[in-house]
Amino acid sequence: MATLLANPAKMIERGAPHLIRTERQLESYTKALYRLTSESNPTPAQTEAIELLTLLIERYEDEHYALPQASPADVLRFLLSRHGLKQRDIAADLGGESVVSEVLSGKRRLNAAHIEQLSKRFHVSPAVFFPA
Repeated sequence: MATLLANPAKMIERGAPHLIRTERQLESYTKALYRLTSESNPTPAQTEAIELLTLLIERYEDEHYALPQASPADVLRFLLSRHGLKQRDIAADLGGESVVSEVLSGKRRLNAAHIEQLSKRFHVSPAVFFPA
């Protein structure tokens, strides 16, 4: 390992992944990551590359696309609006319209089962429903 890192600048010059600084680079790295994650049985080197590209992409996105602070209720309201849904449309996911109303008004917190259902329904990370 020490031999490989003896000249990191040379590695970068030869095309090793480096910090993402532009949207164009982000697009290129994202496409490369997609190709790698499409492999059915990635090699250890491919797995390492997936982890590295993921870190680089996340770093860039965290710096350039930081999400504003939002409560779980705010996130849920946004998702309902974005999908053209009403409270009653997700009542079955949360256990009834009264539960949805209480969550949206801040009187009740989402529990683990609610978060799991909502993240599946809206295809979002469960993390968006955790308070900041």
